[in-house]
Parts: sequence; structure tokens; C-alpha cells
Amino acid sequence: MTITVGLDTAKTRKTLTVGGKSIDYFSIPAAQEAGFGDFSKLPASLKVVLENILRFEDGGFSVSTDDIKAFAEWAEKGGQNPREIAYRPARVLMQDFTGVPAVVDLAAMRDGIKALGGDAKKINPLVPVDLVIDHSVMIDEFGNPRAFQMNVDREYERNMERYQFLKWGQTAFENFRVVPPGTGICHQVNVEYLAQTVWSDTDQNGKEVAYPDTLVGTDSHTTMVNGLAVLGWGVGGIEAEAAMLGQPISMLIPEVVGFKLTGEMVEGTTGTDLVLKVVEMLREHGVVGKFVEFYGDGLDQLPLAQRATIANMAPEYGATCGFFPIDAETLRYLDQTGRDKDRIALVEAYAKENGFWRGPDYDPIYSSTLELDMGTIVPAISGPKRPQDYVALTSAASSFEKVVAEYRGVDVSDAAKDMLEEGPAATKPINSHKSQAVKGQDYELHDGSVVIASITSCTNTSNPYVMIGAGLVARKARALGLNRKPWVKTSLAPGSQVVTEYLEAAGLQEDLDAIGFNLVGYGCTTCIGNSGPIAPELSEAIAEGDLIATSVLSGNRNFEGRISPDVRANYLASPPLVVAYALAGDMNIDLTSEPLGQDIDGNDVYLRDIWPTNAEIAELVEKTVTREAFKSKYADVFKGDEKWQGVEVSGGETYDWPPESTYIQNPPYFQGMGADKGAIENIEGAKVMLILGDMVTTDHISPAGSFKESTPAGKYLTEHGVPVREFNSYGSRRGNHEIMMRGTFANIRIKNEMLDGVEGGYTKGPDGEQTSVFEASMAYQEAGTPLVVFGGEQYGAGSSRDWAAKGTALLGVKAVIAESFERIHRSNLVGMGVVPFEFTGGDTRKTLGLTGEESVTILGLDSVKPLEVLDCQITYGDGSTKTIKVKCRIDTAPEIEYIENGGVLHYVLRNLAKS
Repeated sequence: MTITVGLDTAKTRKTLTVGGKSIDYFSIPAAQEAGFGDFSKLPASLKVVLENILRFEDGGFSVSTDDIKAFAEWAEKGGQNPREIAYRPARVLMQDFTGVPAVVDLAAMRDGIKALGGDAKKINPLVPVDLVIDHSVMIDEFGNPRAFQMNVDREYERNMERYQFLKWGQTAFENFRVVPPGTGICHQVNVEYLAQTVWSDTDQNGKEVAYPDTLVGTDSHTTMVNGLAVLGWGVGGIEAEAAMLGQPISMLIPEVVGFKLTGEMVEGTTGTDLVLKVVEMLREHGVVGKFVEFYGDGLDQLPLAQRATIANMAPEYGATCGFFPIDAETLRYLDQTGRDKDRIALVEAYAKENGFWRGPDYDPIYSSTLELDMGTIVPAISGPKRPQDYVALTSAASSFEKVVAEYRGVDVSDAAKDMLEEGPAATKPINSHKSQAVKGQDYELHDGSVVIASITSCTNTSNPYVMIGAGLVARKARALGLNRKPWVKTSLAPGSQVVTEYLEAAGLQEDLDAIGFNLVGYGCTTCIGNSGPIAPELSEAIAEGDLIATSVLSGNRNFEGRISPDVRANYLASPPLVVAYALAGDMNIDLTSEPLGQDIDGNDVYLRDIWPTNAEIAELVEKTVTREAFKSKYADVFKGDEKWQGVEVSGGETYDWPPESTYIQNPPYFQGMGADKGAIENIEGAKVMLILGDMVTTDHISPAGSFKESTPAGKYLTEHGVPVREFNSYGSRRGNHEIMMRGTFANIRIKNEMLDGVEGGYTKGPDGEQTSVFEASMAYQEAGTPLVVFGGEQYGAGSSRDWAAKGTALLGVKAVIAESFERIHRSNLVGMGVVPFEFTGGDTRKTLGLTGEESVTILGLDSVKPLEVLDCQITYGDGSTKTIKVKCRIDTAPEIEYIENGGVLHYVLRNLAKS
């Protein structure tokens, strides 16, 4: 791989000698000596961005000396200087749910550039791209030794078309590698194998250059690698495609929030408990669009696996990244995970020479700071529907009582609220629980029954301390004769094969198997909604009783409708607590004071009886988590098993789109596209498609999880001869725009405020009657009527789902007007040609009294400037009008061009065709 850098200037390019070898690098201290400004107090995370600017300065890459000086000004202004810069990550990481549509787009762009008279091979990644297949495995089988193989077999049956397509991409595109199914989760594979912390390559002059490892990924939890001091964050597939095609990421120099960690974790607490508290604190502080950097002497007591857990959940606290600087622990982890010894030496030498090293004197300037003593952390969970809904374990049962009361519409008086704080026993006077007998079983379900308990997600399965801890809980429970409750669907889906290696080496997998936590696959599973069906009799009982069934998972996301259509309350917890809740089977049980069950002699068993000590965990981690295990499991990471090797590939430089495929279809984005851009169109007389509330996530907007045959997507598949058993998930069908259009805004828990008390993907059509969002869209588009969507705060929070923007655009929505936007979704909307607007002056959908009967006109878009405030005229159903001010969230000048071209990929395609 050859990297293209700026000119070889004497000002900043220096040579470093490591292990007797010389390597060039771009020196931040040299830039300071050259008079660009004082960079000594910059946070390490921002120095990574500065180095990126230095490396491309004067090379025809839209980088200027003023951009370099802006970083010194940032420090002078106390961590504030939102100058627009062009950033170029070193590589791109994808997973298959987001990767398939990205490769679909690249294939479609090859067709498009040929139609414009260009060379198809110009559509090719210019930076390395790794795609890890981790999102496709579903938990159909569980709780038995056959589960893993049966789920893998089913995965290939469902997804062969997609895998053939990805294998074609691997052969058709340069710089594009695929990590086969059954290897692990992309972020865990990235931390354990792909990432290098400091990268090196030859430049256009044949000289080797060292530079910080950086990336963007098509999954929001790309931030996990920040724990290894690799700057990376999630972007939409659209933005990632532009980056891999050589388009810089336009961004503002961010604020950096310093989060000081002190003290050390106390007995009985886990890294999960820590991260849930961090999420709560940072959400309250407000870090959307900002970097977060962790510092303080507490890091000396924090293993890298724990750091990765905190970094992983940056999307949950809303930050662009959660960065940990390079220090001795970084080097220890690189060595433990099998990285090359010469690489580790380069990381240390480079970090110390270029000012990236966190030593005892590390004390940079931050835009703002927070502090947390890790000694104050207590066991906790988070739920029932947001990661930031922190609940100390001592309050978990009483907190669930409030969930039940709210759902049942019980008027909880102040007196009753006080009783609620005292625990479940005190709530009898207002208890509104329901229960329902289960057909063919000798038990019944009730509000709070835990029907899914899943050890899943890279967030925690990357951390051997909590995984070994879960195994020890299982061992102690098994020895006492405890087992999971019969209504709990249990599963273990590690993020890499290394986890299985050390669990088996410790003899703990046998204990986990004994209580139902058998290996079900290596992938995201429950965390992304691939939890698979629960037993039909349980599903029927939940529906008949209108029960609030619960799930407990060691993941990072618990949004409404995400985990299972049968579950209303979802809780995030550490792997050991997931095991404990499987044993208890009930969210109403106070795990800190009530028994989980009885031992073989009939004695009560409490959580404290089966909880391992920190010393027990550390001893097994030290013994079983070895460098040899990592080197062995990653030796042939791209080879795959016999099933992957048997996947057949056909096609050449362009893809032969199979017309009968219901998985892969040629999207309409570039068909009939002209050679020249146009102007941004004004919005005139647009009708309202949806009015949505606060914290509408990309899970609500984008098609995700399973769907029924009665939905527009289900009807489409049925009409194309696909039986319900073969529907698979929305995520697996992201390569077919016909499916995804029909699933956009179709989440079973989405609430359109145009309709009274209706959940699901419904709105009003042109005739005023209730219909599906898709059918209404088709009717409006046929009539030539543009559409807008109104939203509340944090619109588009959550995963970096590009289909949340693609679907919005294909449904004919020209603008989204909300109180605020989450970073990735705003960027994705722009990338698809949809204009985001924010209310100003205290206006909201509520203060304006919007009902959906209105029409909307916004003029001035044909000459709009970044972040310009425009007039928005709202015409109400009775003919009255009101003009308000809205801020156009096209944030930068390049984004203006993206919208003028119809989207960022159209912009790139036209430029490549002309070149």
C-alpha cells in the first residue's frame, strides 16, 4: 500500500531510528519550532488530527498552514476553535449489515461512471478497507451443544447470496479484504488484531513513513478501538464510501472533554458498572459532536480491556470518540494480543518522540472536564430503553415497579413514589402487575419475567475480566445445583474465537453450558436484534396477557423494539449479572437482598454466594489469556472455514445484477444521472410525513430486526415467492432498496404524533386516511408532492445506520426539521441529499401546535450558506400561516456541494468521471 502525503518539507518531516531502522514521520514538536504555534498542551486525541493535517499540508489536499495554526489557537482559546478542516483517515472498517449496501453502492457507481463515459476501475478504494461479517448470525438454536453449528448452517442458508456478493467485491476491488463469518465482531477483531496504534507505509517517493493508526467505520461502535489509542469513530456508509474513494472528511476542530479517572475499582464491581456510570455522567454533561479523552492516575489501574469497554460506548454517551492516550498498558496489550515486537517498539518510540505518550506529567488543556473516583462505582444495570438510564443494582427491582406503573397508567402519588423507593414489597397497594399462564407448562409469566438473557456484544465479550467472571458465577451456581429458569432464552455469543479459547482453557465453558449459556455463534446476535424467536408458547402468553417481558444483555444498545418484538423492557448488564438474572428469571427480584433460588438441599442461594472475588478472576485471566491464544486464532483470519471457502464467485469489474435476487438489487441513485450538478431546490408546499418525539433513534427510522408478512416489506417478499421462514432480517436485506424503503419508519415502537395512540410505521395519506408510511409516500410521490418530517431532541441518535438516511430520501422526504440532531445521522442525511434543519428561538413541534395537516415552504436554499438561518412558512389546515426561523444544518461548504449534486456519492462520481 502506497500512501500519498504532502510535500517533503524540511519544517516538519523528521526521521526516527527504531531497532536499527530509520523511518520518517511528521513531527509536532518540529512544527512548534517552525513557528506554527504552541502545541505542547494539546490533548493526544487532537494531536492525532493535527498530525494528519501536517502530513497532508502543501500536497494539494485542501490543507493550509492556517489549518495547522488553528490547533495552537484552540489551546490559546481554552479548547475552542471550531475551524473547518479536511481529515483523512488511514483506513475504513465495515461490518456486513452496513458493508453490503456500501459495496452495492460501489458496484452501482461502476455502472454509473461507465454511463458517464468514465473508467469503471476508478471506482476503487484508495485506502485499505476491512469488512468483517459479524451481523448475520441469528440465535435460532440455543441451550444445547448443537447450537453453534446449527446457527452457522442456518446463517449460510439465509445469506449465501450476500456472501457471494461480498466475495465478488473482494475479487473486484483492490484494498478490500473480507473477514469471513464465524470469526468475531468487527470491533473486537479490530482491537485484537487489525489495529496497530502506529501505522507505517511507503509514500509516493518510496520512503517509509510512520503515522498514527486512524480509521472511520460503518458502525457507530468503531470507537472501541480508541481504547488502544487509535482514533476512530463511526460514520454512515455513505460517508465511509466517500472516504475510501479519496474524499476527505470535512469536520470542525472539536471540543475535547477531559474525563479524569482516579482511584481503582472495588471488590464486586466490573468494567460494565463503570461504563454505565460514565455514560450517565457524559450524557448529562453533553458531549454530542465532541471528543472525550480519559486521563488521570486511575488509568494506571485500568486494564486495556476495560478501556475498550468505555471507548466502545462513546455513541451511547453521544461523543464522537472516547480516547485513551498511549501508555505502558497500551504496549502490554499489544504484546499480549500477539502484535509484532518491532511494531510495539515503534509505537513506544513514536509516541514518546512525537508527544503522544501519557506519562506522569501528562496534563493537557481541555475544553471542559469531569472527574470520577472509580472507588465509588457500584454494581448497576441500565434500562429499560436507553443506555443512559443508569440504575444501581440495589434499586433495580424498585425501578422496574415504576416501569410497570407507567405502562399500566397507574397514577403514582408522591406517597406511593416514596414507597416505590423502598422496594417491591412496599408497592403492593399500587402494584399493577399482570400474569399469564403458559400453555403446556407448569409456570406462568408475569410483568418482569426475564425471557432473554444474552452474553453478547463486543462491548463486554472483549473483556476477559467480565467473561471469566461470568464463567465463575456459572461454576459456583452449578456446584450448588442452580440452573436458568425454564422460560429464559440463554445465549453466549463472543466477539472473537479467542474468548472460547480462554474459557475452555479455564474449564469455564463447561460450567456455562450446564446452565444454558452454550456458544451460539461469533457475532453481534442479540445486541443488534438477532436474538431469534423465543418459544411460541411464551410469545403467545406475553401477547395474551399484555405483559412487560424483559431481556438482560451484556450489550450496548437497549432501544425500544430492538432486542425482540416480544420484549418491552431491555436492560444492559455485565456478563456475570446476565448469568445471575438468568438464574433468577425475574426483574422484580432484588439481587442484592433476595435469593436467586435454592440449592440441592433447599437452602436459599444469594448473589453474594456465587459472586467471584477480583483475585479469583485476575488469577484465571493471567493464566489463560495468552499471547499464544491470540496468535493462533488470528493466524488465518481471512481464510475462513470450509463453508466460506466453498462460496462461489462470479462476475468481473462490474457486477452482474441477478434480477430475481431479493437480497441484492441495483439501487436507483445513479441511474439517469447527468454529468453536471444542479442547484439546491427550494422546498415549496411540502406535506408532513411524520411528527416524531424526542430521542427518535436510527433504530426507529432505519429498518432493523425481523418483520412480519403483513408489513409492506413482508408483502413484497411474499409477492416474490419468499416464504416467511426465509424472510431473514431487515439488516441482512440492506442490499435491496425495495425492502429497505418499505421498512423505513416502520419500527413497531415508533410513535407518529399525527395519529392518536398508534404505534408502528403508520401515517396519513393524501386522502387523510391512516396507511403505512411506505404507501403514503408512494401516493405523495406519484402526485409530485415533496415531504418533510418533524422531530424533537437528539433526532437520529444511536447506530450509524446509513439506511436511516437512504430510506428517508427514497421515501421522498426533502427535509427533516428537529430540535437537535445526533452527529452521524445529520451527516448521513446530507450525504443523501436530504436537508436537516433545526428549530430556533424556542420553537418546537409542540409550541407550534403541529398536527400533520400543515404544509411547509422553505425558500433561499438555492443560495444557502453553511449554517444559515432561513424562513420557514407553515400553512395550517385552516389556511392560517406562521413564519419561523430554522437553522440549516448543512454545516460546511463541501456539504453544500454534496446537496447540489444530489448527495456525496453523486459528487464523487461526477468528479471521478471528469478526471
